[in-house]
Amino acid sequence: MKYKQSLKFSLRSNYKNILVTGGAGFIGSFLVDLLVEEGYKVRIFDNLEEQVHFGEKPAYLNKNAEFIKGDVRNNSDLKKAIDGIDAIFHLASAVGVGQSNYQIKKYVDSNILGTANLLDLLINTKNNIKKFITISSMTGYGEGNYLCKKCGIVRPPLREEGQLKKKDWNLYCPICGQVVEPKPTDENALDYPNSIYGFTKKAQQDMALIIGKLYNLPTVVLRGFNIYGPRQSLSNPYTGVTAIFISRLKNNQFAIVYEDGLQTRDFVSVHDVAKAFVLALVSGDANYQMFNIGSGKGTTILEVSQTLSKLLGKSGLIQVNQEFRKNDIRHCYADISKAKRILGWEPKVSLEQGLKELIEWGATQKAEDRFSQAQKELKQKGLI
Repeated sequence: MKYKQSLKFSLRSNYKNILVTGGAGFIGSFLVDLLVEEGYKVRIFDNLEEQVHFGEKPAYLNKNAEFIKGDVRNNSDLKKAIDGIDAIFHLASAVGVGQSNYQIKKYVDSNILGTANLLDLLINTKNNIKKFITISSMTGYGEGNYLCKKCGIVRPPLREEGQLKKKDWNLYCPICGQVVEPKPTDENALDYPNSIYGFTKKAQQDMALIIGKLYNLPTVVLRGFNIYGPRQSLSNPYTGVTAIFISRLKNNQFAIVYEDGLQTRDFVSVHDVAKAFVLALVSGDANYQMFNIGSGKGTTILEVSQTLSKLLGKSGLIQVNQEFRKNDIRHCYADISKAKRILGWEPKVSLEQGLKELIEWGATQKAEDRFSQAQKELKQKGLI
């Protein structure tokens, strides 16, 4: 499926040989496809994580890209991967908010140490790297921006467990105590990570920008919001909520919606995200900056579950359970004006278009429902 976009730049650049770490993954594979299509020579570096790929190369992997199996935690693997490369897209990471809070070492090792290993090689070994681009996460923000009618834009802290036990899902002004309403969150908002995963992604973005500026290595960070689309693992219970819902519904199980379902997230298609990455590569104005990549609007989780159940012909298989997960945010959606202005980027795929495409792809895929096991683990750890 193609989505046209009016671009500020050509997608071609002087960087010919490109490395994509995590290039066999959901986002990375679409980026690889776009880079190959635009005439770049691409090398994929991926460890084929068991939880996502079951240790095997996915069938969708681009045949015109070189593949190296390796792990960012292994320096010798990384040395081979960067040989002869001009620019790097660093997407390799362990993904999963809830799981990160009890598999702490795995997430810190993969995301922080893995990025540190790569940056260390770039500044301490002879190489040809001229640009470094990585992905961060909206989870680093914590709660987004909110408007208090009395105090203006505020950033409320995470809701206390005692409040959530009373099923009071609102956010309140930290200054005057009034109920506040969500507003777009821009890149100047301070980071208040709500999980180990969010903390590791914040560390990745900060390390990359610090080292980039210190060593005059053009570096760009894209901050992804709720990215969805084909190739998202339908059997990984720690992936995005859209894939989890589809897996549940395909197996005639209830799509479980926490709280009252009116919490919002910012859903953006993987096609739009891939285009943003390539624009970040070719734009000199993007160097040493971070950009929100989202749809620019909030959509309730209940609306997403209802849309998917309708499209799948599974109406009624939705359960709003009034339970909550500790440290879950209520609202956060992106202010994308900076990406529009500097990258010439804006999302083109509507949520309904994107969900239809995801369902079409999912119809050809095995969806093993592991949500119940993941939920059990979270409850055993006291996180639900």
